[in-house]
Amino acid sequence: MSAARPIPPEFAQALSELRLVGAHEPLLGEPLAGGVSSDIWRIDTARGPLCAKRALPQLRVAALWRAPIERNRYEARWMQVAHAAVPGSAPPLLGQHAALGVLVMGFLEPDTHPLWKQQLRDGVARVDTARAVGDTLGRIHAHAAARPELAAQFDSGAIFFDIRLEPYLLATAARHPAHADALRGLVAQTQAHACALVHGDVSPKNILVGAAGPVLLDAECACWGDPAFDLAFVLNHLLLKCLWTPAARDGFVHGFAALAASYLARVHWEPPAALEQRAAALLPGLLLARVDGKSPVEYLTDDAQRDVVRRVAGALLHDVPARLHQVSDAWRRALVP
Repeated sequence: MSAARPIPPEFAQALSELRLVGAHEPLLGEPLAGGVSSDIWRIDTARGPLCAKRALPQLRVAALWRAPIERNRYEARWMQVAHAAVPGSAPPLLGQHAALGVLVMGFLEPDTHPLWKQQLRDGVARVDTARAVGDTLGRIHAHAAARPELAAQFDSGAIFFDIRLEPYLLATAARHPAHADALRGLVAQTQAHACALVHGDVSPKNILVGAAGPVLLDAECACWGDPAFDLAFVLNHLLLKCLWTPAARDGFVHGFAALAASYLARVHWEPPAALEQRAAALLPGLLLARVDGKSPVEYLTDDAQRDVVRRVAGALLHDVPARLHQVSDAWRRALVP
């Protein structure tokens, strides 16, 4: 491990009080990149490397965006449910210190668990990976939907609103008055269909590609909500990656179709067409949010790229699609030179 240094005192205290390290064990580690909502560290211990994260009250974005630190309590619970549904679909949970807002999990080495976002950036658009992500997500949702008693453990709708619905859809509505009614309608739609455990941030930056299947990270937004949100959220990223890595555009679009199909094949708690319709309606709003909401994607830096997103999303917000392929078809047509 390069650049090892003493870890923050909150992490040392949490590890000690969770009895994950010895009383006088020296602890070194290094911060991990990529998080806007938490401090995340790899830490070396006598039992081996582990990963610890501490929720931040103010997210690292330009806009004012605050969120309660108790959110990783729900992340820990999500990890337990995910393991029960699909063993290995989340990192091993080692402990959670509620008072300090610190979550501790097993560390998965990048050599054996590469980040999906990195692969997509490099133009590695394997359909089998996208299919596995859709299948895993669908199995987790199906497991939870069959256990409605889990809803009481995920009474975190206010956190989901603060971290997802307001900064993505409502903040975007404030910037686009012409689309405001449609975007507010998507918020109402999402809040009206709470029927499963939602991860809330199913993004390639939060998915490791393991030999046994995908591993989902960072379920800080977990709540009992509309599973269509998770499906739309991850599919949105495959569309946006077409602008980031144009040479792999066809692979991303094929991955979009494979992920959607494998997910919908797992939907038994409601008619799959009903969930697909909600996801298809939500996708344009999420597209627009990633250029004009509080959390724009960092890789769309060109005005021409952002205008493509605005044009396609704006049209679909008012000519609402019922099927996911209608969104990807409109996207593909907009990208043809």
